Amino acid sequence: MKVKIYYHHTDCGGVVYYANYLKFLEEARTEFLAQRGISIGELAKEGTLFVVSRQEIDYKLPAFYGDTLEIDTRISDISPVRLIFDCEIKNQNKQAVAKAKTILVCVDKTLRPKAIPKGIQEIIS
Repeated sequence: MKVKIYYHHTDCGGVVYYANYLKFLEEARTEFLAQRGISIGELAKEGTLFVVSRQEIDYKLPAFYGDTLEIDTRISDISPVRLIFDCEIKNQNKQAVAKAKTILVCVDKTLRPKAIPKGIQEIIS
């Protein structure tokens, strides 16, 4: 997924504000699943939700207003109730800006853990 950096993404120094990377990662995960035919919205209607249980980000280089970032997203591990996403964010010069690991847990509408539906596991395995 590519993200063009606009002024609203930056702090007073013109550097991407660190918390905005969480938004970029969320969008990248959603696009990753959508490209595989998995709709987060439809799953939620059916009572299957994914919540972030852990987020790690290592910031390597700053990104600036006007940059275009590319987010490479992959699933590094799947368990019956958990997905681990690894993401690498690079700038237009292919330099690593950040690396992230996100752990998602599958839950029901009451936010209790539940098994990831078999169809989803098959698609993303």
